[in-house]
Amino acid sequence: MANDPDAKRLLWFVFAGSRGGLNRLKIISKLKEKPFNTNQLAKEMNLDYKAIQHHIRVLEKNNMVTKIGEKYGVAYFISNFLEVNMETFEEIEAELDKSK
Repeated sequence: MANDPDAKRLLWFVFAGSRGGLNRLKIISKLKEKPFNTNQLAKEMNLDYKAIQHHIRVLEKNNMVTKIGEKYGVAYFISNFLEVNMETFEEIEAELDKSK
């Protein structure tokens, strides 16, 4: 499943081709280190809680993150789909770093 062209297009769209993609990329980079809840991500990234909620919803909808727990105890993890396509994610990350 790695190097799936459809997955590659989806990752490029979510992280580079839509507004807020850079913040979503940073969220995934944080979640690669360890699981976080929405509040922890907001503090860690110095972003508004509502903005983090929005980005998490987009990431969930596109199967980039999964959650464990309920309500305020929800912790977010990188999805299996994203883990399989991590090489593409890192390629996008490197490409966006170059363009700064």
